[in-house]
Amino acid sequence: MRFADRWEAGRALADRLRAWPVDGGLVDPLVLALPRGGVPVAAEVARALRAPLDVLVARKIGMPGRPEVGIGAVVGTDPPLFAPRALEAIGLTEAQLAPDVARERAELRRREDLYRPGMPPIAVRGRTVLLIDDGLATGVTARAALRHLRGRQPARLILAVPVCGTASAADPRQEADDFLAVLQPSNFRGVGEWYENFDQVQDSEVIDILHRLGSAV
Repeated sequence: MRFADRWEAGRALADRLRAWPVDGGLVDPLVLALPRGGVPVAAEVARALRAPLDVLVARKIGMPGRPEVGIGAVVGTDPPLFAPRALEAIGLTEAQLAPDVARERAELRRREDLYRPGMPPIAVRGRTVLLIDDGLATGVTARAALRHLRGRQPARLILAVPVCGTASAADPRQEADDFLAVLQPSNFRGVGEWYENFDQVQDSEVIDILHRLGSAV
């Protein structure tokens, strides 16, 4: 099975969430997308659950020479979160990656200003928060986002994605109260291979979706 695009993946994820026998139900849900790729997916989830939609901007710190492979991530003003085994495998320290962290934090601020201009921090305390992305590769970005959200005291924190590998889900499960993936293929090599159309989502599309479906929260 492959998804036609992120919108179809979002509908499949929404169907699973509505049928999911989560204890206590999805009370006062808030849907947060990891932009950019998670936004179309989350839009379908928010529409199906009749929940407000917003974004939580997180930035992956990529492996030198292979930027698509996440070895760390930054969210807000939190310290960067790194995958220690990945750093050890490539023989780098956190200090050596300081320029990469600075670059990604600058891009994070740019996107926050673009997507949520002048808006206060997302209010999550006491709510059921569903963090949505288009898939998990290494999972380090989702883990950083979950850790950031946990500090804001949600009542329940759920990570939900259309696809991930079995190994990819291990670390985020430590940070979330619940985890759901529509597909967990044993032959997972990358998120994009499970989509027929995996074109990059543009800033303009994110802004359009938030204008149409988003809600200040």
